Amino acid sequence: MASPETMLPLPPREDYRDNSMWVDEQLWGHRLWDSESPWLLFLEFLNVAEASKRNGQLFANGGHPLLFKPYKRLHLRNILFNNEVLTRISERYPENGSAWNAWLEWMSVNAKGVIPRDFTYLKGRFHSFQQFVSLVGILRGSAVESETNKRWSSRFVFPFGPNALYEDLNISAAGKVSREYIYFGRTGELLYLMLCRSKKKKDELASRFAAMLSGNNQWNKLLALFQPDGTEDVETRANSFLPYTGHPVFDLLTEDWLHVLSLELPGFDAMPHLVTLGAFHVMLYQLRVSSELLSKPLHFVCEVVAPKKTLVRELSAFNYQENSLLSQKAVEAYLAGIISSERWQLARSQASAFAACKAILEEQVRWPNDPEDYEGCSEPDALAAELRRAAISRHKQHVASVHRQYGRDVGLVSKRGTNRLRYAPTDALLKTLVLANVSRRMEYKEFLDLLFTRYGLVFGEREAEQVLLHEDFEKKAFQTNSHRLEQRLSSLGMLRRLSDACAYVQNPLARGQS
Repeated sequence: MASPETMLPLPPREDYRDNSMWVDEQLWGHRLWDSESPWLLFLEFLNVAEASKRNGQLFANGGHPLLFKPYKRLHLRNILFNNEVLTRISERYPENGSAWNAWLEWMSVNAKGVIPRDFTYLKGRFHSFQQFVSLVGILRGSAVESETNKRWSSRFVFPFGPNALYEDLNISAAGKVSREYIYFGRTGELLYLMLCRSKKKKDELASRFAAMLSGNNQWNKLLALFQPDGTEDVETRANSFLPYTGHPVFDLLTEDWLHVLSLELPGFDAMPHLVTLGAFHVMLYQLRVSSELLSKPLHFVCEVVAPKKTLVRELSAFNYQENSLLSQKAVEAYLAGIISSERWQLARSQASAFAACKAILEEQVRWPNDPEDYEGCSEPDALAAELRRAAISRHKQHVASVHRQYGRDVGLVSKRGTNRLRYAPTDALLKTLVLANVSRRMEYKEFLDLLFTRYGLVFGEREAEQVLLHEDFEKKAFQTNSHRLEQRLSSLGMLRRLSDACAYVQNPLARGQS
């Protein structure tokens, strides 16, 4: 685990009154959220980054403190996603003036979260109502994860620039607006803090994202037409917490994003790779912190999908199950450390042992949440057992599922060809890993070693021999697995074999590759 000098003190308890305890948060931060897809994680991150850039603090000061004011963009959101009558009005009123009048009247009654419900500013910005309807349809089609059945206030347009960024909101039937945490679960804030605390080329990363967030493109300018003039009423968001001032995963993430951004891909082509890498590194961060606490090396035995069951598939499935338990075991080990500490044992030997032990838990894990009204057990060992049950139960609700959910979403974890989850990277993930790591022609075995060194990914026999027990290792099985990966990369145009003994991984989008 990170050394004590890299640990931050707990934030004020009053900032997190809804937290029933402070265990997961001490290990990984506030908060890891399994329901946040990679794209939504990235959008939440962009909201924090854009607000920080607007404040002149992009990736500055290690994110201490992280105060940001994201946009709401309620006029835009009403127009795009709370506007089911738009097409019907367009078809019913072919005359331009009548169509505008009918739609504006409908919006004056049905728009939510905006006061006053005045959309008349739009009439002078478009040549006709039909043009307005057509452009709304195009922007709706760009929505991120448009196939999911989200309510209109939790739907997001593609992040073309600052005019496309806004936070997740809950809008009641009465029009009351409040922050929502279902799809923006605050893991995007952790992702931002991870980059703030990187020791690698943070200034260069800030420069790249400042350019990305400048919105100097036609799509971002188009979105400005749908929003009224003047400044928006924004609220300050705060109380993000990442417990470490630094970690190798933070540096790794920064390097990978910079490698992709340095390719200078056209348009928004780099963004899907940033999305994948962002979620991948959040998953990697959780598992590495867990493995460090348990003093257990972390690796991922990856099967390149074969037509039949293989030893590598079995080992990968077993490895996946082991890694899935790491975070829960880390919670158990952390709590066991408190209970076995000299301080706890001394308190346990006092005449008022229960009160002394409860005071330790109130201080270290902020449990019981309301000590004055606690009516549970009244003996130290039973108190420790109750804490463990409560902490594991809470952990299983969301944090324990981050490995499975994020792993599947980024294309690392799969059931393809079987009914068991294991590590079987998709072509899309392999392509992203090549773009993030290969800037020059690289010998194939060097590439396999790089994936193992940086991420713990095991494909070939050399890497497998380092992490597997002697009785589990079979050289031929991993040689065959490595050969299948070579074929996959070749089919993606990312590997060339120059002779029987010489294969090179190449990044076709890298400049000056030799």
